[in-house]
Amino acid sequence: MKIKFLALFLMMFVLACGQDKRPLKGETEFQRQLNAEYKDATTSPLKKEDRKHFEGLDFFKFDSIYVVKATLKRTPDSEWFKMKTTTDRVSEERIYGVLSFTLKGEQHQLNIYQGKELITQEGFEDYLFLPFLDETNGIESYGGGRYIDAKIPEGNIMIIDFNKAYNPYCAYNDKYSCPIVPRENYLKTKIEAGVKVFDKH
Repeated sequence: MKIKFLALFLMMFVLACGQDKRPLKGETEFQRQLNAEYKDATTSPLKKEDRKHFEGLDFFKFDSIYVVKATLKRTPDSEWFKMKTTTDRVSEERIYGVLSFTLKGEQHQLNIYQGKELITQEGFEDYLFLPFLDETNGIESYGGGRYIDAKIPEGNIMIIDFNKAYNPYCAYNDKYSCPIVPRENYLKTKIEAGVKVFDKH
């Protein structure tokens, strides 16, 4: 009888733990990975009180329209400049190149940047930074714009997936220092893809 009771108790305990570990939201691998990162106290930019109730970020629905093929025109002679951030810190960046692409029948251009300090770090030697502003900012998406991570391509073609656009950490916690998106990277269209504005508790 004792064994039966113990087995029942253990089963209830396992079920209770299983319910506590609800699967994180996300319809794509990128969304699930980002949600897992934000749920984990060791990697999350969220404030403790926001993380406590966190079940997943809000995303626009994945839309293949926002996966575009861009032509990269490299700018090897561009100079390093001090990109402003949300604090007194400045980030030394250079325009690595200019991306040209068609989205919803319209031609667009964005500068893609390379960070002076970041390329000296292991694993980030080929990292590029694509910040942008668009007409969803301050309404459906974060007012300060969003970022996309990229890598130096072998040729002159890059795939930009706006479904992987994410918010600066400053959107969640003002203790972070985030690069301010340059005005020349404003897209005069709605980018209804990627992470939406964060609903703070």
